[in-house]
Amino acid sequence: MLSEEQARDAVIVALDMGRDEALALTDRLAGRARWVKVGMTLYYALGPSVVEEMHARGYQVFLDLKLHDIPFQVEGAAAACSRVGADILSIHGLGGSEMIAGARRGVEAAAAERAGERTRLVAISVLTSMDQEALGEVGVDRPVATEVERLAGMAVRAGSDGIVCSPVEAAGMRALLGPDALIVTPGVRPAGSAVGDQKRVATPSAAIAAGASKLVVGRPITRAEDPVAAFEAIVGELVGA
Repeated sequence: MLSEEQARDAVIVALDMGRDEALALTDRLAGRARWVKVGMTLYYALGPSVVEEMHARGYQVFLDLKLHDIPFQVEGAAAACSRVGADILSIHGLGGSEMIAGARRGVEAAAAERAGERTRLVAISVLTSMDQEALGEVGVDRPVATEVERLAGMAVRAGSDGIVCSPVEAAGMRALLGPDALIVTPGVRPAGSAVGDQKRVATPSAAIAAGASKLVVGRPITRAEDPVAAFEAIVGELVGA
């Protein structure tokens, strides 16, 4: 069971939408939600200023860009993302240990420049839209859980603060990575919500019970008839679980 403060801090609202809709939604959730996810849809449309805009509204930002390139490029990109204020930044575990180490150097350098707190890194394991069949299509024959475990261990050893995985793998990741690892779980769906394109899902309370640190919730909140009520229902579930 979480306290109300812990529950509000655990939920990251995914702003996968345009600027006007994002600003209207964050205005409605002001004083209730603490975290937002800025992904490719919003970041590529508006650029780094959107991170600063969300900070100005009082939110912490999970910048979900899934950086994946050669180590030199990722080091520079991670530093740039840190400079604009990303509180958490996603990188792709498939980039390998040298790339992840480069991202860590980048965020450490940016933190030193501004004498501020370092951006935390989370490595993408297997996308929550993928199942065993989809993994096989890209040439990975290992079971999903085995692949997630392999990438997670490598990523944390190379300098990531944690992992992005589905709620289904959260318990295994907590056991593998320990109590201090940052485990971020998309694919969270309150009971009765449409699954959409997600394949490996769980309810908010089940994800937290399994060991998740943060829950990324998008459409069940953003497409709800009343997003505020939908957000508060998730908080209520986490407090009452």
